[in-house]
Amino acid sequence: MSEPIIVVKSRKHMEHFDIDKLHRSLVATCRSLKTPDGQAEEIAAKVSKGIAAWALDKQEITTGDIRRVGAGLLRPLHPEAAYLYKQQLTVL
Repeated sequence: MSEPIIVVKSRKHMEHFDIDKLHRSLVATCRSLKTPDGQAEEIAAKVSKGIAAWALDKQEITTGDIRRVGAGLLRPLHPEAAYLYKQQLTVL
């Protein structure tokens, strides 16, 4: 069994990679742009699976890595969400 992937959030804070938390974040980003719920869920599922596949052979990643890779995967599916996700912005 492989070791859990560690996400470095800051110098003092690390946590295990959580695909469900990532999925919720992606859904929230899409929904903040008034994306229909079903479409937001579908986009989030594709992108979170893509990020998980990218991270599979890594022991440690940063939140910046996740945002960079996630934005790249989001861009063809929802360009506005990709920008918001990369910049850590949410439209209310």
